[in-house]
Amino acid sequence: MCQRCGNIVRTYKLALLGLSLSLATAFTAAHAAPIATLDRHGAWVSVEAYGPNVVHITMATDKAQALKAPGYGILADHADASAFHQTHDQGGDTFASSALTLHVDAAPPPHTPGTMERYFLPGLAPVRLQVKNARGSTVVNMTGWEMAPHEVAREATYQVGATFAAPADEHYYGMGQNQDSVGPLDLRGRVIDCQHWYDAPAGETVCVPFMVSSKGYGIIWDNPSDTRFVAGIRGRTSFQSKVGERVSFFVVTGDTPEAIYSAYARVTGKTPIPPKAAFGLIQSKARYDSQAEILRVAHTYREKNYPLDVMVLDWFYWTRMGQMDINPMEFPDPDAMNKQLHDAGMKSIISIWPRFERSGRYFSELDAKGYFLKDRNGRTVDGLAFRSDRTGALIDSTNPAARQWFWGHARDNILSHGFDYPWLDETEPDLVPDGYFFSIGSGDRYHNVFPLVHVEGVAQGMRTWKPDERVLILSRAAYLGSQRTGALFWSSDIDPTWEALQRQIPAGLNMTASGIAYWGNDIGGWQSLPQTTSATKAPLLDPSDARDTVGQNNDYPELLTRWFEYGTFLPTLRLHGDRKHTEIWAFGRQAESILAKYDKLRYRLIPYIYSQARKTYDTGAPFMRPLWMDFPGDAQVPNLGTEYMFGPAFLVAPVTEQGQTEKDVYLPAGSDWYNFWTNEKLTGGRWVKVAAPIDQIPVFVRAGSIVPLGSDIQSTATIQSIAEVRVYPGKDADFALYDDDGTSYGYERGKSITTQLHWNQASGALSATGGDAAFNKKVAELTKVVGK
Repeated sequence: MCQRCGNIVRTYKLALLGLSLSLATAFTAAHAAPIATLDRHGAWVSVEAYGPNVVHITMATDKAQALKAPGYGILADHADASAFHQTHDQGGDTFASSALTLHVDAAPPPHTPGTMERYFLPGLAPVRLQVKNARGSTVVNMTGWEMAPHEVAREATYQVGATFAAPADEHYYGMGQNQDSVGPLDLRGRVIDCQHWYDAPAGETVCVPFMVSSKGYGIIWDNPSDTRFVAGIRGRTSFQSKVGERVSFFVVTGDTPEAIYSAYARVTGKTPIPPKAAFGLIQSKARYDSQAEILRVAHTYREKNYPLDVMVLDWFYWTRMGQMDINPMEFPDPDAMNKQLHDAGMKSIISIWPRFERSGRYFSELDAKGYFLKDRNGRTVDGLAFRSDRTGALIDSTNPAARQWFWGHARDNILSHGFDYPWLDETEPDLVPDGYFFSIGSGDRYHNVFPLVHVEGVAQGMRTWKPDERVLILSRAAYLGSQRTGALFWSSDIDPTWEALQRQIPAGLNMTASGIAYWGNDIGGWQSLPQTTSATKAPLLDPSDARDTVGQNNDYPELLTRWFEYGTFLPTLRLHGDRKHTEIWAFGRQAESILAKYDKLRYRLIPYIYSQARKTYDTGAPFMRPLWMDFPGDAQVPNLGTEYMFGPAFLVAPVTEQGQTEKDVYLPAGSDWYNFWTNEKLTGGRWVKVAAPIDQIPVFVRAGSIVPLGSDIQSTATIQSIAEVRVYPGKDADFALYDDDGTSYGYERGKSITTQLHWNQASGALSATGGDAAFNKKVAELTKVVGK
């Protein structure tokens, strides 16, 4: 993707605005009746449930609006109020289950307004409500709501919002991807502009309006327009959206992250298990110029015995933007190319853009059908003049017919040549839909919807086309429910700098806290690499034999190496960038040996990582997670965004400063910890200074952990045996070792193997039950107890 080589989003003419249907309206027929709709003297409050620990509250001045189904991303047919019962008294209405209690206050009695009220009190009828958890503690206290009339895109509408009390000890997380922090994680005290914005100063923002609180609850904000989230400022937390005719939000409660995220999955969809290839190394570059170059790189990986699973073909393989073809001059036989990759045990990804230039073969057809983003006069928006953006019109994927057209041509023209997975670039509506129109309404109203509908349209098409091959899509942006599409998300076109690397860690942790478990970034940064450096410290790696790639950017091999070490402990590991070379061997011999070491380590970790993928499928909870999820009682961790847990065992503290060879790492209380590299055992609840030579990222393993390690393989196309089971003693431990065929949807039908590993601290023995009997018998000889 370029510095901003694209920008648009699309829509229909204003005359169609009143006729267009939102997804919420489309689902109305299937939408279950609410538990109750309450009249609060001019304010209507509708209550429904999505299981025992989820309530959906909708408020409006128009009863019809309060009764409408939820919006984009929400699975309205998952509503389930069977666990709740309602009671009423003079204090209001109460809705209770075993997990949650919602109380909506009665309307206040009439009174004569005072002077201040006559002039400044909003005309909106007051509504207050509280939510208590299973223990009876109040976790949500909504103190007010807002529907302020204004005009947006020539449409009479409202600015809508809700305000909640913010206890002094409450911390806030999630709300999508925001890259404005270089370490602090807690959103408290911050104002988050929840909108997809490519040009955000610190790096692209992605709006997933799901906030998770340290108090054991989350709020799903059901509005796709630009939304401001104010976190714990002046004792208040609020959501405020630019466009809407109602306030709609969900409250989910739970004592554990798994309880909260499983509820989120009921509301917005489960996270599928990606194909196993997604967990290996993904090799990308902007861009590989020819079929010959792709095959040369793939063959070099095999010749060097460096594991690799996926080769990526990025943009400009086409003859024109939107031509949806493959240039035969550069790629004379893509079918044969992909066969060679497959024969080498590799998969392929190809970038497919949703933009169409006027001179392309499909522009006139799509324009005539009305399948592009429109301006207010009904004309197709073609590029963005203020950015000198000439990369064409944007397909309007809010239109089901346009979505189907796009999928059919992507399949027949591109994917049918043997490419395994699509990369749907330009999925963020940073292409400025505000002021323009989708088929469903204004871009202002639906600013954040495009990545969901565009990616989901392709995902559904892929599943229909090849019903037993797992969908994998590389996608830049997300929205509520995007996790259900089988997409891998990344942090966009970040800089190749130490600062950008610092920003990735807290950004990624809040993105996964938003229910988007499969997140990563361009290892090494995407933007063009300056050929000089401003570093003041001597580089830790010799750049002299990497001049063809780095020029005089002497510390870049060090940066790339540190980034790759971090990437080894991310959900996905993808080398990418706008550089002459991006492969493991392109950054000098010293860097190459370290990168190869971590590449091989990544593959040895796949049994461990893949087992976490199953847990995410079962619970919705991310396996790359901030420390507060696993150590909620430790007062040191709520704002710590420089380290994280990777599954239940690993604590990872990436090095993000040039020339750094030691790092202060916090070891959470309540556990002992083992240094992964030295096996030294340390007590938790304290900061420690850790040696971090250039070939070591600080990694610790929690005492009472079981870590299965796989055999050395060149790709996940090879069946991987368990080579070793490491036990980090200290207390009894369990691990569910999971495996399946890695490619099909058989796991949804129970076609998988789970081996329950148990470490008995008292007896000093590891046992295995279930799964493969032969493996169970040999587990003792595979066991390595650290410290013995």
